[in-house]
Amino acid sequence: MASEFSKLAELDRVIHSPARLMVVSILTAVNKADFLYLLRETELTKGNLSTHLSKLEEAGYIIVEKTYKGKVPLTLYSLTKAGKQAFKGYRKQLKYIIDNTA
Repeated sequence: MASEFSKLAELDRVIHSPARLMVVSILTAVNKADFLYLLRETELTKGNLSTHLSKLEEAGYIIVEKTYKGKVPLTLYSLTKAGKQAFKGYRKQLKYIIDNTA
């Protein structure tokens, strides 16, 4: 049983944060999202969301695309290949822990 619990320490800390887990889950479902959409869906503050997005970008898990919608600046976020793989691995590890500690 101890080895199953030790698997908790192996979880990806970048994704394991509840706020970042929400962002990655949303981006997995929608493929691309703008800042306001993520703000509404996560119910985080602008500063908090921005901080978590920066951490995901630093980890190479998301890509930030700055563009315009007409004359209005638009920032879009999407998962990178590494981000998709990290989330897939995170879910696999979490499932293993749940299945083997119940």
